[in-house]
Amino acid sequence: MITFTLCLLALIAGYFLYGRFIEHIFGPDDRKTPALTKTDGVDYIPLPTWKIFMIQFLNIAGLGPIFGAIMGAKFGVSSYLWIVLGSIFAGAVHDYLAGMLSLRNGGESLPEIIGRYLGVTTKQVMRGFTVLLMILVGAVFVAGPAGLLAKLTPESLDVTFWIIVVFIYYIFATLLPVDKIIGKIYPLFAVALLFMAVGILVMLYVKHPVLPEFWDGLQNTNPNAVELPIFPIMFVSIACGAISGFHATQSPLMARCMTSERHGRPVFYGAMITEGIVALIWAAAATYFFHENGMGETNAAVVVDAITKDWLGTVGGFLAILGVIAAPITSGDTAFRSARLIVADFLGMEQKSMRRRLYICIPMFLAAIGLLLYSLSDKEGFDMIWRYFAWTNQTLSVFTLWAITVYLVREKKGHYFYVTYVPAVFMTTVCITYICIAPEGFGLGPQTALGVAILAAVVAALWFSIWYFKSTSITIALLIYVSATAAYFLPRNTVISDTEKYVTVAASYIIVFILWLVLRKKEDLQRKRREEDEKYNNTKN
Repeated sequence: MITFTLCLLALIAGYFLYGRFIEHIFGPDDRKTPALTKTDGVDYIPLPTWKIFMIQFLNIAGLGPIFGAIMGAKFGVSSYLWIVLGSIFAGAVHDYLAGMLSLRNGGESLPEIIGRYLGVTTKQVMRGFTVLLMILVGAVFVAGPAGLLAKLTPESLDVTFWIIVVFIYYIFATLLPVDKIIGKIYPLFAVALLFMAVGILVMLYVKHPVLPEFWDGLQNTNPNAVELPIFPIMFVSIACGAISGFHATQSPLMARCMTSERHGRPVFYGAMITEGIVALIWAAAATYFFHENGMGETNAAVVVDAITKDWLGTVGGFLAILGVIAAPITSGDTAFRSARLIVADFLGMEQKSMRRRLYICIPMFLAAIGLLLYSLSDKEGFDMIWRYFAWTNQTLSVFTLWAITVYLVREKKGHYFYVTYVPAVFMTTVCITYICIAPEGFGLGPQTALGVAILAAVVAALWFSIWYFKSTSITIALLIYVSATAAYFLPRNTVISDTEKYVTVAASYIIVFILWLVLRKKEDLQRKRREEDEKYNNTKN
């Protein structure tokens, strides 16, 4: 319990210390917020700060910090480390700065923010990518709570019945003004979720189980360790409890309701730290469960049901289960709401009219229903949708982190851009490794996948360096270094075949050379454009 306690204290300290540091970097002021300047009675509505925090917390706390943390606990004590470091230095920074950028730019949706700093092309891609993620969230966050509700009710009220009920609720929550349903019932849901977390936390110290400690080692304790390595699988499995791109889609919802920029740290940074605490608690509880019952159980819902009933009794377990149910439901409805606002921003369509809201929502609901039918008809359907959701979720965080990094540079925040630059490079490596190694991706070997991912991350970092230093010469030197490093290390790896070695090294040189040519061409075009502008100005004068 020593490691668990230290991790818990680290999360709390992170909010007060690193959270204040990040707040200082952004520099909130007393300018009027979109909630005051663009009030429309539907999405732009001033709300009390405590209520905004509750809504933000429930928006981001879906199945991830509970189910993800439970499955992540199989990887051992390294899951604790990822939850703590990921929440403080990546997830909370990502959520806070994404929310504040939306607040500073009139409540813009995430794709508009990304496009503002990464270009029009990236914005167009992110519009479609983000809406797809929102629909995936809405689909996967129906089945989970429906299954738990079916266990609490008579057999006549089966999973299908509750799927229909939950989806109908999603429709109303998406279409109605934010203060009609979300603003009224979310505080109650938040109480249930916090009761669940506090109840499990208290019982952890009452039972005082033997939990793994840092000094026991960070080895992978998953029974399928060969197929499921810590890197990258754990970093994708534990998403919402550490860093999640989905959160940045939710922050604009609350940015449109805040009355002061100075409320950003408790709302955005604080909600993420709170979610990290929930994930840490469930990771510890799941560790105890697996220690007592073995790691054969693969259904996180069974683990949740067993722990809550055993530790909190019938009444307490019922309230705890309600909190677990509330988390995904409150993420699913705001996912659809975010998707509606993203499409509305893209089309420039006002949302005061119910008719215009329906124009956007009906196609989204039909797409989500299609995904639900697929997940119910195919035994592996839900798992497949969940894995794609997990990857798209983390990939979105990559784009958000890079956009924030560019913002910090443009706003001349000194060298503080590293607070998102380092997480951006790391998560780039995680996401590319995952899609390369995953069966639903390219299915490459571990070594090849890692080599491709590292190369991609290096290229991304170098591209940023070129833009930051505004020099190709520096880049050439760095590229030579990267290529030499690849050529030096890969032949010493006896795990991969000779063909894989040579292909990886050759690919690194080819990609580097193409990148160099593109950059040189870009510089030539920029120089010619400057010369033409100067010639035109001289002729005009």
